[in-house]
Amino acid sequence: MTQKAGKTALVTGASRGIGAAIARRLAADGVLVAVHYGQRKSDAEETVAAIERAGGQAFPIRADLTDDDALDTLFSELEAGLAGRPLNILVNNAAVYADPDDPAAMQSDGYVAGISEITPAEFDRIFAVNVRGAFFVTQRSLPLLGDGGRIINISSAVTRIAWPLLPYAMSKGALDIMGPRLANELGQRGITVNTIAPGITDGTEANTWLHDMPGAVEGVSAMTALRRLGRPSDIADVVALLASDEARWVTGQLVDASGGMALAPTPPGM
Repeated sequence: MTQKAGKTALVTGASRGIGAAIARRLAADGVLVAVHYGQRKSDAEETVAAIERAGGQAFPIRADLTDDDALDTLFSELEAGLAGRPLNILVNNAAVYADPDDPAAMQSDGYVAGISEITPAEFDRIFAVNVRGAFFVTQRSLPLLGDGGRIINISSAVTRIAWPLLPYAMSKGALDIMGPRLANELGQRGITVNTIAPGITDGTEANTWLHDMPGAVEGVSAMTALRRLGRPSDIADVVALLASDEARWVTGQLVDASGGMALAPTPPGM
């Protein structure tokens, strides 16, 4: 999939975890990557440095997507970094679960709880980043996005699994809805729009509980058809495929990249 060489990408929430893996994977294919981050400057700089050490090109952009002025900042810096080149790939990856310093919004395992625990402020924050942010980043990207471009939204398997992540799942469900409608609208420009739904992925800040809770790794692996935890690189490789010319005839699709999580009840003892 070397035909991506010389192209450009914006990956939101790319300072660490899945976003960082996506940025590194695209850069390895020769893509100039804008590494967006909200708060973790040092993590974003390390992602850029890792890309450059591997021979790739990247630059960081800071923009807090809960801030009304964030889009102006983001796109001003993006256009400066692109230096007149079009944007070819947009990956809407930025997402939040809840504020880890707000005990009312968190459970002991680090996940946003159900309807009784979430606060209005946290609900608004989740939707501001996960839905409003993705929507308006996409809107602002369209004048920069070249014909034949790629938009890839990162959703979650929790939209089909009744995991205790109600507000987060609701926000990701909005991306599932946005994908095919936007694909239909932008198809005349040859732009494809697809959505990826990861399962529980190791190596992300949201899932550090996997190694803190006894038996969690084994339990999650057992409920996954491929019998292991997901890795950020698993998701990044799917993004690379959808961003490639080989996927030019795939649009408006929801791709489950969970390793087959919760496809069926797990038999006792497995």
